[in-house]
Amino acid sequence: MAETRKSSKAITLTALGVVSVLVVGYCSAQNDDYEEVGADCVDLDTRLPDGSYQVVDDDYCDEARGSHHAYGWYYGGVRTGARVLQGTTVRPAEARITSRNGHVIQKGGFGGRGGGGS
Repeated sequence: MAETRKSSKAITLTALGVVSVLVVGYCSAQNDDYEEVGADCVDLDTRLPDGSYQVVDDDYCDEARGSHHAYGWYYGGVRTGARVLQGTTVRPAEARITSRNGHVIQKGGFGGRGGGGS
């Protein structure tokens, strides 16, 4: 009888290990399906005549420090020097978003962070 219990536990642990590997593999594969989007922290109160925004330091948009009212993330824009245009202030859903400085704003798929853009 003791031999059956050992065998049963070994099968259960093996099955649990296999399922864990499959779940991790599936989640990793899902993250590859998400669009990569760049973002710039901008001063939203000073839109320039050409429609571009002035880029500021990422710290102004850092959610952990509390976002300043006039600053927000500008997603997918074309950056020229210290200005960015042709993007949006609407946070893309199901995308991996990183700032130009490498700050991860949102991860696509499992573990994606919420939070507001402007």
